Amino acid sequence: MAIQQSQVLPAQFVQDLGQDLAKQVVAQSGVPTVSTGLAGISQQPGESPADFQARQQAAREFTTRQQSLSGLAPQVAQQDQLQLDAQQRAVSGLGSFEPFLQTAGQQAQLAAGLGTTALGQLQTAGTTLGGVPLGAQAFQQDVSDFASPYQAQVIQASLDEFDRNKAIQEQSIRDQQAALGALGSGRAGVQLAEFGTGAARERALLQAGLLQQGFGQAQQARQQDIANRFGIAQGQQGLGGFQAGLGAQQQALTGGDVRQLGTLGALNQAQAQAGLDATREATRMAAFQPQEQLDRYAGQVTGLLGGYPAQFQQSITPNPTPLQTALGVGTTLAGIYGAVNPQPLFRAEGGRIGYADGTDKEGIMQVAEIDMLKEEYEKYKYDLLEQRPDAMPMSFEEFRRMVLSGQG
Repeated sequence: MAIQQSQVLPAQFVQDLGQDLAKQVVAQSGVPTVSTGLAGISQQPGESPADFQARQQAAREFTTRQQSLSGLAPQVAQQDQLQLDAQQRAVSGLGSFEPFLQTAGQQAQLAAGLGTTALGQLQTAGTTLGGVPLGAQAFQQDVSDFASPYQAQVIQASLDEFDRNKAIQEQSIRDQQAALGALGSGRAGVQLAEFGTGAARERALLQAGLLQQGFGQAQQARQQDIANRFGIAQGQQGLGGFQAGLGAQQQALTGGDVRQLGTLGALNQAQAQAGLDATREATRMAAFQPQEQLDRYAGQVTGLLGGYPAQFQQSITPNPTPLQTALGVGTTLAGIYGAVNPQPLFRAEGGRIGYADGTDKEGIMQVAEIDMLKEEYEKYKYDLLEQRPDAMPMSFEEFRRMVLSGQG
């Protein structure tokens, strides 16, 4: 098969750039990527000396690039003094509520001690409820404990005063009777008896009133004592609620401290992470600068190659078949022989090939022609069977007729 190819190349400087780019890409592909200096490179188990030297060289070049790019490395601003002061103040303020909680706890403990002493008799047991006997009779009996210790003296003094006044009034009645001359008479005795009866009744009422007044005061004091005791119990319950609230408040304040610490920790972590990110970016810049430079160079060269595109033209001519080749040779032979004897070949009597006049003129050329046709026929069969083993070649006579027909 015949192939013809033509190519239009770009300018020579563009070809040189493309070749240089290809060399750099191949060279760069063999350079290991490192992100540390020479001090951080150590030969690994199974690593060949050549690979280790390549990594050492890459580490030295990385250190050089890192120094060269130090002015372009990302930087992280440090916290200013206001931020540091605010953070220090926030940290120093943590737990500042604890002294107040301790004082409140001590006061609550003192109140609890007093309440426990006061409530010693408020335990429910047997026939008492909070130290108070059950039932009206028991209550009445217990009231006597709250009577005034001076009640008997007060009552006696009041009765004595009443008796003194009674004696004075009786003497006044006798004096009146003596003045009237009725002393010792029956009417005088009745008058004194009536006065004595009334006085005795009034004396009894006075004594009963004083006793009732004392009992009422004792009863009121007893009721106040009961109320006070239950009030102390309620106060103890309030104190328990206060202590529970104090614990909840302490938990809430502690939770606030935890949140504040978490916020400060998050700020410090963000600051530290920013520093780590800047270090990582600087390391990445130094590690991949050769690749990035090569990428930029490749982009520029590719743009130039796009402006000077190479053109290729290709034409393909199929190879002739074995029959076409044989026929072409046979036709050529027939043309040569025709130039010597323009008369067509014919088969004379007796089967010999001769000329038109029936003579054997130039018989040697006739034999040579037939021999060459047979040779081309054999080539035809060989090529055909080589290309197509299952093909059926034509006979020599058919081959010769095709040659002669092409000549004619």
